[in-house]
Formats: sequence, structure tokens, C-alpha cells
Amino acid sequence: MPKNIICLWYEDDAEGAARFYAQTFPDSAVGRVLCAPADFPGGRAGQVLTVEFTVCGIPCLGLNGGTAFRQSEAFSFQIATDDQAETDRYWNAIVGNGGTESACGWCKDRWGLSWQITPRVLTEAMAAGGEIAQRAFATMMTMQKIDVAAIEAAVRGEAAG
Repeated sequence: MPKNIICLWYEDDAEGAARFYAQTFPDSAVGRVLCAPADFPGGRAGQVLTVEFTVCGIPCLGLNGGTAFRQSEAFSFQIATDDQAETDRYWNAIVGNGGTESACGWCKDRWGLSWQITPRVLTEAMAAGGEIAQRAFATMMTMQKIDVAAIEAAVRGEAAG
């Protein structure tokens, strides 16, 4: 186990979430699944308690902790994408599996975890600063899923159409 690991709280389906992430994102896998040796708040002995997994190479631990805490947008995974097809693939996988759309490239999976599906063209435009960043930002603010062609047009200074 790594020295530092992100622990994510799930009500009762950390294993289902981990398996979905492993099927959806590259460099992702499910590791050890550990069951509770005794009853615990929100669960019983023998039920899955923790799941070790990676998401795009980031080590995580899913904890089935019951209903005491909820996910929030204060934590999210940001997934960099290279083109519209990759953006669509991840967005559609999350939203199409019981998730919900949000704004500016954000969505939530069915377990309540937030994701930012962010095309690199948007990140690069923001890093450019000045008018390029302003145009890209203004365009992004009108979107749910990011439209790569619209961001590219904003970078060039072209009106959306």
C-alpha cells in the first residue's frame, strides 16, 4: 500500500464504484477488497468494508462508511482529455451510468463523486492568459460538457456558430 492514498467515502458500494472506474479510465484497476471482521456503523461483519483501487494511476481506498458523510464538489477528479471523442467517452460513461451533468465540464457519478472532464485545449487556453483565456473562459461558462470545437474557435477569436 502506498504511503499516501486518497480515501473516498461511499455509503455501501465502494466496490461497484471502483469496478466502474477501472472499466472506464486507463491506468485504473481494482486491488484488494477487504471485508469487515465485525459489525460496524452502517454495516455488518462480512460485508465489504474497503476497496483498494487506482484511477488513472492515482491510488485510492474506497470505504463503505454508511450515510454519515456525503461526497461534495470540494473534492473531484480532473481528467485531462485530448479531443472531443475522449471527452464524450468519459462524460457519457459517467452520466450514462446514473450520473448527473453539471456546469463547465463537471459531472457527478452515481455515487456522488465529482469529475471534471477537461480537454487539454481548455487548460492550455487558460494558461495562455490574456484575451485567449478570457474568450475560452467565457465560452466554457456556457457549457455543461465541454465542446472542444467551440473552445478552439474561442481561442482563435471566432464567434461561436
